[in-house]
Amino acid sequence: MQKNSVETQKFILKFFPEIMIKGSSAKRQMVGQLYNNLIAILTKINSEVIIKKHSDKLEVFTPIIVLDEVKQKLLDTSGIEQVLEVLQFDAMDTIEKIKIKVGELVIDSLKGKTFAVRVKRTGKHSFTSLDIEKTVGGYLLAHSKAKGVQLKNPEITVQMEVMEKQLNFISARYKGLSGFPIGTQGDILSLMSGGFDSTVASYLTMKRGIKTHFVFFNLGGIAHEIGVKQVAFYLWSKFGSSHKVKFISVPFDDVLTEIFRSTPPTYMGVVLKRLMLMASEKIADELEIDALLTGESVAQVSSQTLRNLALIDEVSNKLILRPLSTMNKPEIISIANDIGTRQFAESMPEYCGVISQNPIIYGSFKRMEKVAKKFDYEVLNKAVEDAKHIYVHDIIDDIKNLDAVEVVSELKQGDFIVIDIREEDECIETSCESIKIPFHKLKSEFPKLDKEKDYLLYCEKGVMSQLHAQYLRDEYKCENVKVYRPIK
Repeated sequence: MQKNSVETQKFILKFFPEIMIKGSSAKRQMVGQLYNNLIAILTKINSEVIIKKHSDKLEVFTPIIVLDEVKQKLLDTSGIEQVLEVLQFDAMDTIEKIKIKVGELVIDSLKGKTFAVRVKRTGKHSFTSLDIEKTVGGYLLAHSKAKGVQLKNPEITVQMEVMEKQLNFISARYKGLSGFPIGTQGDILSLMSGGFDSTVASYLTMKRGIKTHFVFFNLGGIAHEIGVKQVAFYLWSKFGSSHKVKFISVPFDDVLTEIFRSTPPTYMGVVLKRLMLMASEKIADELEIDALLTGESVAQVSSQTLRNLALIDEVSNKLILRPLSTMNKPEIISIANDIGTRQFAESMPEYCGVISQNPIIYGSFKRMEKVAKKFDYEVLNKAVEDAKHIYVHDIIDDIKNLDAVEVVSELKQGDFIVIDIREEDECIETSCESIKIPFHKLKSEFPKLDKEKDYLLYCEKGVMSQLHAQYLRDEYKCENVKVYRPIK
């Protein structure tokens, strides 16, 4: 089909159907919010983008130079059901003019193909949509080498909209994100670990029109925080950049130490989740947010059985949304792959699942009550007080100058002291000296070591060692910590 010869490209945006069935006031508010969101998003790309609002659609006119970028933003903006790429022609006030113009655009492409004509007409005309379809279809059949007209399952569908004297010829049609415009459904605070589940859950609330803020509980030092900030920034910039949202980082290493001191191993996972909810509720209250979001899926891990989720939820009065509660892991990974967060999640450690030994599956409310009384909640309060708040749009400036810790794969005797940070009792054997310091004790034990020595942190996959090496270098301003990742 012929390309548009002008310097701008027009898009017609069709609204998410659930918007169209709302009452007139709610519909107006949602369309207005989508209009404002697109202004905020698209004018950052090019100030010459023009958006026009109608009762049943929006029209976007974009300079060709930023066509691809604008189109992708439209496809990633919630509230839009379809994105139509169109060629606009004015002074099309008769069927004769319409059929000739459409013929110029499509006759060559119909050779050897079946086709159908589809028309939507609005305004006052002396002809109907059906009149246009019949006339244009007959003209195309007579003047092309098409195989014929086929109303069901044609190889080519010729689509157009006629509005008063304007012809909008639809050259391409794309599936939009659907959902409601962000800003129409309130705010939520997402408990973000950076893994598959929390990132997909956050995407789903953003898609539903909920302004999604992020809270991160730092158990792994600066590198883990960097990783989670990166995925939060990605989600915001792709799906939610029309609004400012917060990223809150809560230092949870002392909380973890207190869990190890006060909590039976079988209950550690559930207690950790309870404490995260309690801290999230305090932060949500500060931000005047009514709901919390988690990526939990029923029975995916031991802390996510119905009984244990009930134990976790009893510490908070907030509404807690779990959009993944009935999804299985392949479904979640598939969504992560589609939205582009899989690459982040695959390298992100899941700390919540590594601290329990023989975790309880069906916890006891009475036992939980006794366990909870042994925890020193001043530690939790201090963590919330020390939380750092930034806007997500400032994250890139926060992390862009940081470098990863060096990785060593081959050892020579005497070069380093290898620190095995795994929770298991066994310690790795190497040609160098090896010592055992579980990751949750590094903060207290590392300062006691000889500062003149060089150290390598080791764990099974090399992820947690990388994160904790980053933390130690940042916390103690030392350069004598690297990562040991043997060649397998």
